[in-house]
Amino acid sequence: MVRFRPLTPWKDPRGGLIERVRIDNGIIAAEVLSLGAIIRSLWTPDRQGERANIVLGCDSASDYLAQNAHLGAIAGRFANRIANAQFTANETKYQLSTNQTPNCLHGGVEGFNRKHWHIGQLPDGARLSLVSPHGDMGFPGKCTVQLDYRLVGNNLYIEIFASADKTCPISLTQHSYFNLDGSQSNLQHALQIDSTQYLTVDNTGIPTAIAETKNSAFDMQLPTLLQSRIASPALSATSGLDHCYLLPNKGQQLQRFGRLSAAKSGRGMTLYTNQPSVQVYTANFLQGIIGKAQLPFSQHQAVCLEPQQIPDAPNQPKIAGDALIQPGQVYHHISRYQFDVNA
Repeated sequence: MVRFRPLTPWKDPRGGLIERVRIDNGIIAAEVLSLGAIIRSLWTPDRQGERANIVLGCDSASDYLAQNAHLGAIAGRFANRIANAQFTANETKYQLSTNQTPNCLHGGVEGFNRKHWHIGQLPDGARLSLVSPHGDMGFPGKCTVQLDYRLVGNNLYIEIFASADKTCPISLTQHSYFNLDGSQSNLQHALQIDSTQYLTVDNTGIPTAIAETKNSAFDMQLPTLLQSRIASPALSATSGLDHCYLLPNKGQQLQRFGRLSAAKSGRGMTLYTNQPSVQVYTANFLQGIIGKAQLPFSQHQAVCLEPQQIPDAPNQPKIAGDALIQPGQVYHHISRYQFDVNA
């Protein structure tokens, strides 16, 4: 049984209120906001059985709106980057919001992370919904989104359905920053990745080619301390990992991506997803953003694992197809985050 408990809402400085709810199945628990469908807190047990929060968050709507790190939010209408903030569909060129010059990142200046979602109750979690109007951040068509956060045993399921009434690229991801031991750094976290391919990128983060991870700084087939990789010359341009790993399965079945773990707490998190790629981001530019208790975050304080469609897919037919959803089609994303502990 999952308890669903409304919490005291926050004032939205733009007007209205931000709803807050807590869902708890006795093993793991989460606090969810109507702002951006944000997971503000996620409590899981350590090796002693003590639950603690493992994601970074803020203490007010104002603090969330003041940052552009997409802390805990749903990124969209298209996660990651679209080159030059442009794409073409049905011979029509669309100009999108430019918020990481010259590209559109995570849906633009007022992406889904800043929208007000409706929250409802599920037997095992919470259901959120959003309607993004035609022309929102330049994207065509009215886009309707249904998002479920469900707690099942020691798993957090994230399932998203979306559709649009005009041909439009859709890619949504959950952008939580994970820190499994409560420290100020991710350097003692170990990351293991099943994928053997990643995307090389240009100096603005746009994919340029598919590359093999073997014998490179991106090879993490075995658990690898982030401390040993973040300072690698191959990662100097991005100050750490900010790269997209590809998954081989093109179907809709869940497949294992990899596992993040922290020896200090004993916590581990294994990610399964039906998405074709996962962006791995080691919080390279997080420093100075204000978090809970008004404390600034540090560089490399957490790790984001972002299941998604291929970055810049509408402009990358040789790498990715196009990620265009036609009227009548439904975009479906499901990811499972399994939490465990090492004795």
